[in-house]
Amino acid sequence: MSFNALIIDVDTGVDDAVALAFAIAKGTNLVGVTTVAGNVSIDVATRNTLDVLAYLGREDIPVHRGSSRPLVADYEDARDVHGANGLGGMELAPSSTPQAVLAGPAFIIQCADRFAGELDLVAVGPLTNLAIALNVRPRIVQQIRRLVVMGGAYFVPGNKVPDAEFNVYVDPDAAHQVFNANWNDITLVGLDVTHQAVLSRELWASIPDDAAGAAGLVRGVTRRTFSERGKSGFYLHDPLAVAVALEPDLVRGTHFAVNVESIGVARGRTSPTPRNSGPMIATEVDAERFVGDLSQVLGLPVVDVGAGFDNAE
Repeated sequence: MSFNALIIDVDTGVDDAVALAFAIAKGTNLVGVTTVAGNVSIDVATRNTLDVLAYLGREDIPVHRGSSRPLVADYEDARDVHGANGLGGMELAPSSTPQAVLAGPAFIIQCADRFAGELDLVAVGPLTNLAIALNVRPRIVQQIRRLVVMGGAYFVPGNKVPDAEFNVYVDPDAAHQVFNANWNDITLVGLDVTHQAVLSRELWASIPDDAAGAAGLVRGVTRRTFSERGKSGFYLHDPLAVAVALEPDLVRGTHFAVNVESIGVARGRTSPTPRNSGPMIATEVDAERFVGDLSQVLGLPVVDVGAGFDNAE
């Protein structure tokens, strides 16, 4: 299978690391990675991204440092979930590769020009970089072939506060701009479907302690989730977004206009209104197919997906 040029915009914590491993294992044409402050600070997100790519033997993929804070809102991280170092405490050897010179939003604009009509972008952190690029060069909405966003909680509760998913909560102003731009093809992969895509404790425990490569990365970065936090499963938020960019039929959904609240107790709330165009909000997912594919390409033992992950993270 051949793939279009791909950019992944990350705030590299645990599930971002797994998403990068998945994209590489699938053989995507990953032309670059952009980083943004989200799960961890921009410094940590950029360092983690460089180190994860080095661990996976892909130091050739450039890493472009992006925005260090949201457009307007005060920045909040998620180290309580991802650990102090953002990788669940897994220590990776430092990459010797420097970050790329071009800033994240500028790289998005450059690639939109270079690969016009043949560029896919997956955003799995706050949408600050994409909003900046959109404001500088509005025509990227026609140049980017497909945009997949991991963000939002549309018909389910949030995970940051009751009404908001973390990525949207961190930069609601950026999310509102991105969701309401006239993209060729935009799919919102929110908690409505990512909470159905779970790496189970059983699957994690079946990965050997001495596993190397992608399987070792999955084992290491999710260890804290299962051993310290005692969770029954690990939500595969960001890997699912990558998978949907590659295989859109993994999900089904409906088109909506989406309003994002930016201030007060409702900050980050995503309110959908049905319409015939606009973002497609994913509401159904073939989780078994996705987890099976992820397990196969990352070299994980294949076990049943399971159900009833009341204590997942």
